[in-house]
Amino acid sequence: METQMVVAIGREALSATLMIAGPMLMFGLIVGLAISVFQAITQINEMTLTFVPKILAIALALLIFLPWMINVATDFARHMFDMIPMLAS
Repeated sequence: METQMVVAIGREALSATLMIAGPMLMFGLIVGLAISVFQAITQINEMTLTFVPKILAIALALLIFLPWMINVATDFARHMFDMIPMLAS
């Protein structure tokens, strides 16, 4: 196996990982930022206030994007399985 192929496989794996985790991370980031602004405006310094809304936002993102995320993961796995004969030579 050549170095270029290993780098390409690693790049594709990293890309698939970021695509799968991206929507949940973005929802958590947006909700966290909104709660931080709310806390700064109202001067409420409760650290536990952010956990429940972030968990709910991430669960909502998971429900919305789960079919797409499964599609990305299966496409990546299918591509890796299709590459097995090329790796043997």
